[in-house]
Amino acid sequence: MLRIHVSGEDLSRVRMAARPDAMWETVLSFHRLRDRRGSTVFGEWRKESRTRLNGEARLLSAIVPPRGYFPDFLTPSQEGAEPFGFDTGMEALRDTPADRIHGEIALLAENAPLARWPSGGSTGTVRPEVLAEGRTEPLGRLISTLRAYHRAAVEPYWPHIRASVEADRALRGRALLDGGADELLATLPPMIRWRAPLLEADYPVDRELHLDGRGLLLQPSYFCRGTPVVYRDPLLPPVLVYPVTHPRAPAFAEPGPWLGRLVGHTRSAVLRAIDNGCTTSELARRTGVSLASASQHACVLREAGLVRTLRHGSSVLHTLTPLGAALLRGGAPLALS
Repeated sequence: MLRIHVSGEDLSRVRMAARPDAMWETVLSFHRLRDRRGSTVFGEWRKESRTRLNGEARLLSAIVPPRGYFPDFLTPSQEGAEPFGFDTGMEALRDTPADRIHGEIALLAENAPLARWPSGGSTGTVRPEVLAEGRTEPLGRLISTLRAYHRAAVEPYWPHIRASVEADRALRGRALLDGGADELLATLPPMIRWRAPLLEADYPVDRELHLDGRGLLLQPSYFCRGTPVVYRDPLLPPVLVYPVTHPRAPAFAEPGPWLGRLVGHTRSAVLRAIDNGCTTSELARRTGVSLASASQHACVLREAGLVRTLRHGSSVLHTLTPLGAALLRGGAPLALS
């Protein structure tokens, strides 16, 4: 069980991340790569990513075990700042003090004995015991391996990852507007429970995290699964990484034959109305159609892969997928951030 102690000051400083964090997504995706569960959501991604990998998974496995603790320095953050993009995250990783690397590798060794880690044959091997010595060459090798892995397994899917996180952010933003930070915390995924002044979550070990007036950054994650994640070091800026809700359909499937049904002025207006996120009743008002008609149009758009729908209390919230956004904007490519 994870227990996060939230004071009144902390509650006023709860905030939502503006976008996915490339470092968290990269490391957590490596967990999903070796996890056989969640085949509906991650199965196609695993198959495609493995064909592009060239030994990076073997090299990273020494520093990121299949479960349990992995070093905090792999997912850098800074107080009050927005999530890192991948390049800035790599620079922050490169600037990690040697004594911090040494200490966190020592914690890793408690759960993954050094004797079981790869021992020196390949020049590309990321050996934690060598990394802990604080020399620049092993750290540079780790960064190069992470870059290659990110390029193969995360970067091609970034529009989907970003759309999922933005849909979750829109949902949480509604809760914040409706009822403040209390409502926001109360509507987090079911493995997280708000019982003021405690935010409790399912967790593999017992942890107590005191925010001490620092507030809390809520970071939705595409590749987080099952339980949220926090830093092991309580002195680091408090971040709660939690899983987004995934649709039942495969996330990276090609659009089906429903696209042929997307004809006519009304459905184009519906797509435009959903651009910044809206509920079904708001969609009906914006487009001047009945509630039943708005629901039916949203259903067709969802089946076509253009709209994502999440439940918010007694209503549902519709947002655009990357394909829907590209269609709305005349096919303009989505920039990676």
